[in-house]
Amino acid sequence: MIERRIWYGFHTYSADPKYTSQPLKGCINDVELQRHLLIHRFGFNPKDIYTLTDEQATRQGMLEAFEEYLIKQAKPGDVVVYHYSGHGSRVFDPDPIVFEPSNQNNQLNGTFVPVDGTLPPGYPAEEGVVKDIMGHTLFLLMSALQSEYVTVVLDSCFSGAATRKFKVRARNGGRNVLISPEEKAYQEQWLSQLNMSREEFIEEYRRGVAKGVVLASTAPKQTAADARLNGFFAGIFTYLLTQYLWLETSTVEDAIAYVIPQIPKKFNQIPRAEVKVGSGYEQQPIYFLNPESPAAHTVITEVEGNQATLWLGGLDLATIESGTVFTAVNGSGKVILRSRQGLEGKAIIEEVVKPGMLLRKEG
Repeated sequence: MIERRIWYGFHTYSADPKYTSQPLKGCINDVELQRHLLIHRFGFNPKDIYTLTDEQATRQGMLEAFEEYLIKQAKPGDVVVYHYSGHGSRVFDPDPIVFEPSNQNNQLNGTFVPVDGTLPPGYPAEEGVVKDIMGHTLFLLMSALQSEYVTVVLDSCFSGAATRKFKVRARNGGRNVLISPEEKAYQEQWLSQLNMSREEFIEEYRRGVAKGVVLASTAPKQTAADARLNGFFAGIFTYLLTQYLWLETSTVEDAIAYVIPQIPKKFNQIPRAEVKVGSGYEQQPIYFLNPESPAAHTVITEVEGNQATLWLGGLDLATIESGTVFTAVNGSGKVILRSRQGLEGKAIIEEVVKPGMLLRKEG
């Protein structure tokens, strides 16, 4: 019996060049896309949702939050959703936990870049350490969770470039960027707490994900787009996934199958799902839950006088304009869109509505 649902999401973004030469603009929207979906479609309690953003998303802040809000608080049978939107990288590990002699690049390990994950001062000519969090560390943290019903959503990548219309969610890396001693010590700490030997960890890591489901925005060596979409920025993967789930009841496998062909080819990314080996979780409902609310295009987030604020995460924004009519999914209620800024719309109330009411676009 599921007693509660917990979502912990954070993003890393900074416009300060000392952090990254490619600041991201869509991560806050990713967090909001997931938050509204899980509250209004899947029945999560807003009090069970924790987010860590911008300057809060340091290496220490991210690790401490995972421990405090997920490892310590999530009980067996709880549904856990963990979302990361931000930069990824690939850095050099002189003593890798998993080493494959046939792979000449096996010492370049994928990482998540916290807001304090600055490149070494002499980069790229000189080597130095960064405060990145390794995928190996995420595996150990997932292993420490008490619940099996965990979904990890990762919207980042491991190499970097930029074009005029979108940026990729990658910070530069390579053999002159080293993983920090603190990160390796943290892994050893968790191996000890989990009573897991190095050999056991290598065996488990090679087998697959530690628990539950991992939804990744790209294949291992691809880039993830931070894209401008109809007047706002978001991760193309997060946006398409959440938009689909506002309207459909889906398994993990079906959700990924839907999103893949929807991503424009110019972004060159193929999302993937990985589940605990032998679990059959790919056929389970996404987030291990069937939606508690009916399919909808939008939700009322605020009512003031004769005006309503709408969250427009469930539709293609290219299909709406001033004058678009939305009606209540259940019962009466009607609004007419007057303006939109990003994913929020302002509408005139024609028939009584209230916050939390789900609406569909007419026509």
